[in-house]
Amino acid sequence: MVQGLVTGLVLVLVASVLAGCAARAPSGASMPDTHVVQRNETLYRIAQRYGLEWRDLARRNAIGAPYVIHPGQRLRLRGAARSSPPSAPQASSAPSTRQPSSGASGRDSGGGTSSGSTSSSSTSSPPPSDPGGWQWPAAGEVLRGFSSSGTRRGLAIGGERGDHVRATRAGEVVYAGGGLVGYGRLIILKHDARFLSAYGHNDELLVSEGDQVQAGDTIARLGSSGAERPMLHFEIRVDGTPVDPARYLPDR
Repeated sequence: MVQGLVTGLVLVLVASVLAGCAARAPSGASMPDTHVVQRNETLYRIAQRYGLEWRDLARRNAIGAPYVIHPGQRLRLRGAARSSPPSAPQASSAPSTRQPSSGASGRDSGGGTSSGSTSSSSTSSPPPSDPGGWQWPAAGEVLRGFSSSGTRRGLAIGGERGDHVRATRAGEVVYAGGGLVGYGRLIILKHDARFLSAYGHNDELLVSEGDQVQAGDTIARLGSSGAERPMLHFEIRVDGTPVDPARYLPDR
């Protein structure tokens, strides 16, 4: 069911804030006309710094989903919105000097046959920077696995309506909403500068953007929003690129 990410996807909140330095948002004449993006800054944090709404800042600079910005980029803080370019079909990790991947998100058909486990995609070891500690987000059977060459860019995990959907690792909620075609009610967690996880088709969202969660916390109730049957669409992305969750999740 996953059509790809469209306008409104990831805020991607993670920024380095100097300890004890809570800067007050400039206003009026004290706000500059432009801001030069620094490493690890995000649209959300920049907008917050200047007392702006992040969506307005994105429109003013013609930045579409997944709202990736780059060090050295100059953002307009004032003026009318520019026309936005087509949204890139991806979820990105924190802004960095790397060029973001343009891989499309997958399509889950909730009525697929059971594979019992994930498909035979990449089986290489997780990157050395992965700290481990991943948990399964739901207890149900894997209905469909990941394929790096096709359109299945995540796992389809079955279950009953109302089952617990749990955070697979500790992180920050950077998206919680239902505005993304094909994902239903979706939650995206940012775990660190490289790793995101996404949880789609929920019936009920139990967390809000900006919340901090721990591995195993219940963040949603499994459902069928955007799917033909109750199921969880689950993705792990590294540097914005979907990867096989089986590389990280423990055996069960």
